[in-house]
Amino acid sequence: MTFHLPWACVIIGCIFVSLGRASNTPDVYPPLWKESPGQFSDYKVEDGKYIINIWHYLERLGTYKILLNKTAKYFEKFAPENEQNILWGLPVHHGWQYRTGRLADPTQRTNCGHESRDYLCISVDSWWADVNYYLSAMPFLAAVDSGIMGISSDNITFLPPSKDQTNFCYNVSSCYSSFPETMKKWNKFYQSYSSSFEDLLKYLWAAHMSSLKVAHKKFGNRLKFYSKQEADFERSWALFVDYLAPPLFPTTLIRTAEFQKGLPTRMLVDGDKAPLVSDFTSFQNTVLLGLNFLHKVHKYTGKRQRNFYVFVNSALENKKLYNGKFGNYYVIQFSRYSLPFLIEGGNFIYNFYSLKQN
Repeated sequence: MTFHLPWACVIIGCIFVSLGRASNTPDVYPPLWKESPGQFSDYKVEDGKYIINIWHYLERLGTYKILLNKTAKYFEKFAPENEQNILWGLPVHHGWQYRTGRLADPTQRTNCGHESRDYLCISVDSWWADVNYYLSAMPFLAAVDSGIMGISSDNITFLPPSKDQTNFCYNVSSCYSSFPETMKKWNKFYQSYSSSFEDLLKYLWAAHMSSLKVAHKKFGNRLKFYSKQEADFERSWALFVDYLAPPLFPTTLIRTAEFQKGLPTRMLVDGDKAPLVSDFTSFQNTVLLGLNFLHKVHKYTGKRQRNFYVFVNSALENKKLYNGKFGNYYVIQFSRYSLPFLIEGGNFIYNFYSLKQN
């Protein structure tokens, strides 16, 4: 049995390349970052409680900004200007979701999130928005509960969406009641700021994956609102995050922003087929093809690929599996299948390889 791929591509190769780059561009920050709230007093107050509309892009983004501001002192030992704060991955990815229209109503039944109409609205029907809720509300509320935010746990409330209210929690007590283990993992992360950078990544990824585990169980029914290509991408992305966790991908500002340059710049539609999406860069086509490849291998084998975990760890540590004449030569093995590719001078080298059974 032979699987033929027209382009040599493995997503981790793109990560390897992105980690070798440095960015001096101002677009590393999420859209409207400066306009978002940066302190609790920027939010509405009722009966002594801060009321946050988590279904408004700027208000959700503001929870991340406050979180980053309050935790900056714990990361200053690693780099200046809070750049090495590993919580940056959350708002940067959320900003990509907003920029690419993935927070808008996919059913088109409302104006929520659609440009020139209600463009700051976050739709409860959006798979991306709902999954992100568990990576915004829970980290934020756990930080409040841990004491690092400087306010009482009873002083924060999130507004519910227009429907499906039981799928979410809205304050510290309700989140602990509904998802105690996940909240404990986030709290442990906030209580461990004296730890090494690697240990902090371990605690962060443990909490991150716990949040995603909860979210993915709840929102699979949202995939029906999307094109087949976008729904497949969502499944592939969810799977790929599982591979980022074991090698402890460092979700700092620059690294996350650089990596996200390989993600689609818009919603996928019928007819989009990597690596031939005309309005995507070669890097974006490469990433999309790699994600599709990983998902197909997982689908055919029915399990996570241990060898891929090993390779991810090696790549993130900047180790060369083989230093050849033409650059760094890699062979990725998925179960019985292997895929070779080249990285040379920081660039991904495209060749017409075949995925062959060993």
